[in-house]
Amino acid sequence: MNEIANSLRQFVKETFLFGQEVTFSDDDSFLETGIIDSTGTMELVTFIENEYRLTLEDDELVPENLDSINNLVRFICSKRTRAEVSV
Repeated sequence: MNEIANSLRQFVKETFLFGQEVTFSDDDSFLETGIIDSTGTMELVTFIENEYRLTLEDDELVPENLDSINNLVRFICSKRTRAEVSV
């Protein structure tokens, strides 16, 4: 799980913070802190789909899944588990 969090944090840092040393916790809301806006959310979705070979459905594109590092880690792990069970 730490590997996923580290990968996501690195992506956010490079893509949205342009490598700046901005401090944010794994629970901080991307939208509330201004780290990612609605357009950035789509970039994040594309990264998740490519990096983790997942397909995100429209009804999954909600803050509960995408608005912090911890939300993303839980969502990705859950989605992977469901994909493994259905195989």
